Amino acid sequence: MPVTLPTETDKFSSWLMHRSGPCLVAGPCSVETEEQILGTARELAKNDITLLRGGIWKPRTSPGSFEGIGEKGLSWLRAAGRATGLPVATEVATPAHVERCLIADVDVLWIGARTTTSPIAVQAIADSLAGVDIPVMIKNPMNPELGLWIGAIERIRHAGVKRIVAVHRGFSTHIQHKYRYQPLWRIPLELRRRMPEIPILCDPSHICGARQYVPAVAAEALEVGLDGLMVECHWRPESALSDPGQQLSPGQFAELARNIVSISGSGVGEANEQLCNQWREIDEIDQDLSVLLTKRMSILQQAREDRDGLSGKDLTSVCATRLMAALVKQLPRNIERKSGVCPSGCLETEADSDGARKWQFQSGIDPCGESVSSNRLA
Repeated sequence: MPVTLPTETDKFSSWLMHRSGPCLVAGPCSVETEEQILGTARELAKNDITLLRGGIWKPRTSPGSFEGIGEKGLSWLRAAGRATGLPVATEVATPAHVERCLIADVDVLWIGARTTTSPIAVQAIADSLAGVDIPVMIKNPMNPELGLWIGAIERIRHAGVKRIVAVHRGFSTHIQHKYRYQPLWRIPLELRRRMPEIPILCDPSHICGARQYVPAVAAEALEVGLDGLMVECHWRPESALSDPGQQLSPGQFAELARNIVSISGSGVGEANEQLCNQWREIDEIDQDLSVLLTKRMSILQQAREDRDGLSGKDLTSVCATRLMAALVKQLPRNIERKSGVCPSGCLETEADSDGARKWQFQSGIDPCGESVSSNRLA
């Protein structure tokens, strides 16, 4: 028999949003010591944050890295919350984690990207939450697959959890980007279209991987209409045991909080929503193209310098083939060209005559593979 999913979801404002601006979740990547989490919490509380976060168990890529302080950190996190009047949240990856958090009276749970990627792991957590009234935040999976994200939300909701928040933390792709993970804004915006009842926060810390980029990504998240931010903050980021490069100091977070006030509620993301989304998708594609073209030119340059590899004739033949493919696909040719390099990266000479651009291929081969004389117009 088909499973009927509950459709009711409690309004965000009724349980977590107690401030006029966007929801602000902040705290260290990892709870390290009782002093560290308490000191960080007291500084962050000055900025009227909504929720104090702190990792207890850290699913790290390398087994030798710091994987969290473990269960004893739950009491430190809970005590820091009580001292500052803040509800607290931590990540769970197994039913045992859920059990320990419920015993410690943690207010909010979140499911991390690595866990969301596995439906089996999510279902195990959902089963452990059956009949439990606790809010759950669900990060997107590592790979850019909206179906996995929606499936995780549905599994938790089917367990009876009504207070659910999605967290956009970027996606792992084959494209090397200045950010650790690509934002791919079209995916959280499509989630918003399909599940408008689910609030969405943005985790700019994990998207960026470097603190200097966090403010710009945080601003963009609010401009597209997301409901708030989940930011990693540490009272001494340089000494953090995990992800020191992406965590903000309390002072940096305070500046971020001041700057985003004017962005929230501006309605930038609501005006001509379809056009805004299309432009953002174009921006993402352009960034990918820029990275790929730069990498391609670098490899071709290395091939030209390596005389034990492709010969000059072979290299130009490869470039000619690529140019032919571009012509067949009717790709634009009016891209910026560097002197002595054709659009595909092979060697050539450039000369201007009466506004025309003359391209002389050193090999004497045109894109169609035919011999040509020098100074032929491309």
